[in-house]
Amino acid sequence: VQLQASGGGLVQFGGSLRLSCAVSGFALDAYAIGWFRQAPGKEREFVASINVSGVRMNYADSVKGRFTISRDNAKNTVTLQMNSLKPEDTAVYYCAASRFSFRSGTYDWWGQGTLVTVSS
Repeated sequence: VQLQASGGGLVQFGGSLRLSCAVSGFALDAYAIGWFRQAPGKEREFVASINVSGVRMNYADSVKGRFTISRDNAKNTVTLQMNSLKPEDTAVYYCAASRFSFRSGTYDWWGQGTLVTVSS
């Protein structure tokens, strides 16, 4: 089982990045997927999640209207499009898979993170 997050980097205030989570070793279409982030010195926090079919999403208030989560089960990939980035979005971003509801908060597997840095 593997989840690999990629697409992080350095971007200026107001810019955009597109993160990808590539999965292998399990059937993506049986799992809800979530994105989380952890900033330096802070606890990990929820960012967004998507249900197995990709028609229902949940977002943290801090990213609503700026981030969009989507998935392509055929390509075993989940994407997080991040627009209008702010310095406070700077963090290591992780994707995770859950057998439960996309709103459950319980995740079975976690991937390695990808660093996003937003300069002011």
